[in-house]
Amino acid sequence: MSSSTQSIPENAEDADFEGSPAGVHSTLTVGAPVDQVWRHLISSRGTEALLGPGVTLGNKGESWHSADGPHGVVRSYHPMEQIRVSWHPHEDGPLSIVDLQLKPDGDGTRVDLYHEGQGIAEDGAGDKSRWDEALGRFAQALDS
Repeated sequence: MSSSTQSIPENAEDADFEGSPAGVHSTLTVGAPVDQVWRHLISSRGTEALLGPGVTLGNKGESWHSADGPHGVVRSYHPMEQIRVSWHPHEDGPLSIVDLQLKPDGDGTRVDLYHEGQGIAEDGAGDKSRWDEALGRFAQALDS
């Protein structure tokens, strides 16, 4: 698994963060086709591995909540390609977006996770570690 961290511009005020490359980026390639990875992603086991215990994702505009505190709303849902959710670490947490994208990569699938938004750069190392671990849990749950 490889990943990179970039800093957030101080003037990042757009709630959608459209096209923003800034934030934390984690990626991995799994040895399964996109359709299998997508099914895992939208399953309770896959979403819990990424976002926390008790999380299930609904349609665009529906909220989600982890038993550990993080919560948000599904912002974008494109089957076999992308899920984008708002993400707040706790009740008073800063607005941010988690964008998960799937792309075919040989016989496998590349999974790119971008976490963008206000407050991310304040704990870039912690954020990077959180998402690297989440992708690791996601891949492990896919394989089991």
